[in-house]
Amino acid sequence: MLKLYRKQNKGLIGIDISSTSVKLLELSFKNGRYWVESYGLCPLAEGSVVEKNILNLESIAEALEKVINTANPNSSNVALAIPTSMVMTKVIEMDADLSDEEREIQIKMDAEQYIPYPLDEVSLDFEVLADQLKNPNKVNVLLVATRTENVDNRVEVLELAGLKSKVVDVESYALERALGAFADTLPLGVSLVAILDIGHTMTTLSVMQNGKIIYTREQLFGGKQLTEDIQNRYGLTYEEAGKAKKMRSLPNDYHEEVLMPFLDAAVQQAARSLQFFFSSSQHNEIDHILLAGGNANIFGLSKLLQQKLGYRVTIANPFLQMGFSPQINLKKIENDAPSLLVACGLALRGFD
Repeated sequence: MLKLYRKQNKGLIGIDISSTSVKLLELSFKNGRYWVESYGLCPLAEGSVVEKNILNLESIAEALEKVINTANPNSSNVALAIPTSMVMTKVIEMDADLSDEEREIQIKMDAEQYIPYPLDEVSLDFEVLADQLKNPNKVNVLLVATRTENVDNRVEVLELAGLKSKVVDVESYALERALGAFADTLPLGVSLVAILDIGHTMTTLSVMQNGKIIYTREQLFGGKQLTEDIQNRYGLTYEEAGKAKKMRSLPNDYHEEVLMPFLDAAVQQAARSLQFFFSSSQHNEIDHILLAGGNANIFGLSKLLQQKLGYRVTIANPFLQMGFSPQINLKKIENDAPSLLVACGLALRGFD
């Protein structure tokens, strides 16, 4: 049985491979709080990762090497994550008195009931949950599985860059862990939090209740659409449009003619995702929205979401209560913070 999770290691760095960049984060714990020791972010060539599938291992490895040289972390041991959409999870009831070895054997025997792939094509792991069941002789066990190829190609990328994979996690669990690092900075009484992650091509709504994800929905929409709108409006190449967007060096009509329609579309996507959540659960409102992802800092987005949706919106920053080593560029990490949630949750695995 191939393991999806592996035994935690001290001195782990979190590495998040997204569709547009690789992100590295290294944390330490001293004087009663976490410290950012090193961090780096390097853009990926277009098409290196498409819809969370790794297509160009060499390109990603090169970007990883660049980010390692920039960040200069103290460890080469890595915690990485598999996208939530590539993972199957199931809670099963098992006898409480089984050992881990016996549990593993039973899961192997019953695997066909839970996993729609041959066992030799799957990486999986399990964890006994702390739920109190009516029958004291039974426990709930969380089973997590993914196709082994999803693990192998990520591990291979790390090895090409001279790194060692020590922990394989799931993005949603890394997100939960990251939120735990700054949950007490949210307003009092907040228990139902929507994390709206607007990436390059994908927008993900994750709803957390008391620190656990209870709902996730992905839809095709992201910052790439804004770049293409700029490209079409002003007759630029895609690269020129991306640079102009980043540098904010666009004509005077950009705000009204290009940016506002994109922001309105982002609000519509968010409203639609929330409605799907409300219609599939017993909830009809949330307490707070955290805006995350590489497009969280687009000028005017958080304000418009708050106005149109009627919920308080803040931009996610997992480092609010952390210290920073002298080499960290504070302005840069504050700007990148909304896109570093998964990397932060992975780096925190070193302290489990």
